[in-house]
Amino acid sequence: MKNQKKQPKKQPKKQPKKQPKKQLKIVLGNQPKDSDSLPKFILKSGFKPKGSQPEAIKKLVFGLSTGYPRQTLLGVTGSGKTFTMANVIKEYNRPTIVIAHNKTLAAQLYNELKEFFPKNRVEYFVSYYDYYQPESYLPQKDMYIEKDSDINPKLEQMRLSATASLVSRKDVIVVASVSCIYSVGNPKDYQGMGVELSKGDSLGRRNLLSKLLDMQYERNDAELMPGRFRVKGDTVDIIPGYYNNPIRIEFLGEKIDRISEISKATGDTLDRMNYFHIFPAKHFVIPKERIDSAINLMKDELDSTLPSLGMIEAHRLKQRTMHDIEMIQETGFCKGIENYSRHFDGRSEGQRPFCLLDYFGDDFLVMIDESHQTIPQLNGMYNGDRARKKSLIDYGFRLPSAYDNRPLRFQEFEEIITKQKTIFISATPADYEKQSSSQIVEQIIRPTGLIDPEVIIRPIKGQVDDLIAETKRAIAKGDRILVTTLTKKLAEELSEHLAQRGIKTRYLHSEIETLERTEIIRELRLGKFDVLVGINLLREGLDIPEVGFIGILDADKEGFLRDSRSLIQIIGRAARNLDSKVVLYADMITDSIKSAMTETARRRRIQDDYNLMHKIKPKKIVKPVKEKEVDITDTKHIPKSDIPNMIIELEAQMEEAADLLDFETAIQIRDKVKRLNERISRKD
Repeated sequence: MKNQKKQPKKQPKKQPKKQPKKQLKIVLGNQPKDSDSLPKFILKSGFKPKGSQPEAIKKLVFGLSTGYPRQTLLGVTGSGKTFTMANVIKEYNRPTIVIAHNKTLAAQLYNELKEFFPKNRVEYFVSYYDYYQPESYLPQKDMYIEKDSDINPKLEQMRLSATASLVSRKDVIVVASVSCIYSVGNPKDYQGMGVELSKGDSLGRRNLLSKLLDMQYERNDAELMPGRFRVKGDTVDIIPGYYNNPIRIEFLGEKIDRISEISKATGDTLDRMNYFHIFPAKHFVIPKERIDSAINLMKDELDSTLPSLGMIEAHRLKQRTMHDIEMIQETGFCKGIENYSRHFDGRSEGQRPFCLLDYFGDDFLVMIDESHQTIPQLNGMYNGDRARKKSLIDYGFRLPSAYDNRPLRFQEFEEIITKQKTIFISATPADYEKQSSSQIVEQIIRPTGLIDPEVIIRPIKGQVDDLIAETKRAIAKGDRILVTTLTKKLAEELSEHLAQRGIKTRYLHSEIETLERTEIIRELRLGKFDVLVGINLLREGLDIPEVGFIGILDADKEGFLRDSRSLIQIIGRAARNLDSKVVLYADMITDSIKSAMTETARRRRIQDDYNLMHKIKPKKIVKPVKEKEVDITDTKHIPKSDIPNMIIELEAQMEEAADLLDFETAIQIRDKVKRLNERISRKD
């Protein structure tokens, strides 16, 4: 045994080298649950901060890192506030909500920030109604007005996209209107009821279909659109409510064999993926286990409310509530289900509802643009909503719990933003912003070297003739013109008068739909018309470098539309153009006019001195005009005197479309011609 050779030690079997885990597909905020990466905001821009921007960015970022709860950016028009905001978002690197006071401004901010952050998620969250008639009751006339609305599917899809991104990733910017404080569903329900699809999972086709129905998806094998699904054998095609193309799920037995994105138009496979997360088709979704307890609460509330009502009101309330309960039991949904949201959310009476802000988590940045306008709107929304609902509840149309389906009280909104960092942005911040901010950062120097426009006062007598003369001079230079009036009637009459004098004019109506307002501004920039007349909508959020003249009629009529902040905002619309001019038509110098002119003169001095010191020659802003996004179907903005020529042009287009067998376009044009003819025949 001594001479026995030692056996060599058995070598361990060589293990194959581990391959790096394949990156899973992340689509529209869909991120696998095991991913703990925190992507950074990547700012893409062809230029660097200039003028006052570098100092403003430095101060604001310092304030955020130091722990300042609130700051104000006093940025003049044309100073590149959005670029400053983008740089601050990049440096702070937190999910961000940018709140604007109207849809036009929100759309502008959304488009700009989307260009700055192409690799991150930039979302748009505004009211999805093109038309909205809220449910109400007028006791004086004994008139019940049922809720009537026209939902814009594109805006609804964008709202769902915003929440889907927020619950699945961190590099998200949401540009929102003040509708962000209105009640939406519980984010935990929205996220918890979603379905995670992974290749190889034993989910089962029948189980998937059941989950889709619970999430308010509709089965429709004939027409597929967002919020619907279709089934063909072992294949399920789904278009999430926040998506454009179908997601195809192919089963092999009970297992998911393949997940693909397919083209809605051609059916071709666009992408293969190992993972996809489907979120609910609606914001108000109810987990099955909570339905029974919520219905019991609704019945208890009904029983306790009926004795306090008269016989007619009690009968009405019982009939309506029991019908809604039956619908919820059968389908999980009913018309106006949001009015019962308190019971489904498990909230107590008076407790605030969930809103978009709850989808952001515990650490995010709040930016409030045009804060002098946005803050008052946020402050006034609760009282208006409650006043309308009081009659509905008193007269038996709704349970008292309908009060709790509401926008936030301003104090509740403040409680949320107090836990976050907030930046107010305005050229004319109000006392609220100034007094609550740890620092006010001025951004007065424009990167282009442009200075605030010259402001001139002229008498009211003959203001229209003078306006026409100034308009013609501006048109000769290739500039566009904005005119503000005090009343809608005067604006319409002025539009007609200018059109009759051969000046291409449009009027920006407050009733014009969101996307159409953006298109009207685009057409002004393109020179399809030269003068835009309006009342209040012209003050903020209109980024039109081509504007070279602004006429402010009846500027000495003190009030909301002619206070110092409003005048400064209007004057600022002409600050993106060389040699621009603003004329205030007034017979006396009011305190507001004096204050606005003093502040404008102060800014001009600072800007002029900076240009002289740094030998800067002002440059006119050149900003590309975006491609057409929508066809304008509304005709209210067109003066009547322009309509006959427009009809001739449209009829020629209609005949051309018909000759090309493009009957869909021809029908659309025909309908537009019909609306124009109706306007001519009306006596309004």
